[in-house]
Amino acid sequence: MSPKRLSQSPLAGPAFALGAFALFSVHDLIVKTLGGSYSPVQIVFFSTLLGMPLAMLVLMRDPTDGNLFPRRPGWTALRTGAAVMTGVSVFYAFSVLPLAQTYAILFATPLLITALSVPLLGERVGIHRGAAVVVGLLGVLIVLRPGQGDGLSLGHLAALVGAAGSSLASIIVRKIGSEERGFVLLIYPMMANLAVMGMMLPFVYQPMPLGDLGALALMAALALAASFGVIAAYTRAPAFQIAPMQYSQIIWAVIFGALFFGEGVDLFTIIGAAVIILSGIYIVMREDRANVSDNRPVLATRTRTDTGTYPRAGGIGRLDNPDDPADGPDAAPGQRPPPE
Repeated sequence: MSPKRLSQSPLAGPAFALGAFALFSVHDLIVKTLGGSYSPVQIVFFSTLLGMPLAMLVLMRDPTDGNLFPRRPGWTALRTGAAVMTGVSVFYAFSVLPLAQTYAILFATPLLITALSVPLLGERVGIHRGAAVVVGLLGVLIVLRPGQGDGLSLGHLAALVGAAGSSLASIIVRKIGSEERGFVLLIYPMMANLAVMGMMLPFVYQPMPLGDLGALALMAALALAASFGVIAAYTRAPAFQIAPMQYSQIIWAVIFGALFFGEGVDLFTIIGAAVIILSGIYIVMREDRANVSDNRPVLATRTRTDTGTYPRAGGIGRLDNPDDPADGPDAAPGQRPPPE
């Protein structure tokens, strides 16, 4: 099949998404590898620093007029803080936890987005999605299994904080995305990561050989390439087909964990991850139905965990199409549906 025909195939969107999330998984593999030698503060700082030139080339395409002063400063500051907290927490979790276990906990992000959409977006979540959130969170408890084994560690807490912070950041983008410039939403978390991690860096810095700096540069390139892959996927297929593709990362986690770190996957992690994934997919399918969701908060996220170390896929898409309402409250126009 020719590249042109392949790009027009019904399978093109999911294929782009699977490729993008494979790149993200390699990115996370590098995070874990470097995390054995360096603080997550140092990894976040240099991955953002080395990714900034690539990000600026992308962000310079923003066609909208304006300056870097946010139109909604309070919400922008809260979103930026949440993204910074997410970045260092997620990088730490990848460094100390098995890859599969980290992903399983982070997969709770769509569940938390659904829960947060009620107070922050006015979303009416009925019994179907509400039950899916509860069941999915029970899946998180299965993964964590408090009171058994070695108990909860700081790594588990970091993964939970990362999922919560990413959910909050995504919901805020959804709330103010139609008013705020895409450039502001993309650049503020990256600049904040440089500032905050830069202030902490002298206390944790370890000299890095050229090879490790190259790995950090590769991380930045992989994240940006993966973001473009996600954008390509969403332009070729409906959101409900693309969103579940993020769960393919659990397969790469099992493979990479076994090959590079000798990690096994215990039964509780498998069961818990399955519960979380099925709950997330159910929420996606419910949101895609007509007259179910005003805001479609999970489907509209269009990205994975928001660490603020690279530009969000949804935000980059808005630079190419400023009228795209994916990040704003007008993405799902229509009459207010009954709660589902």
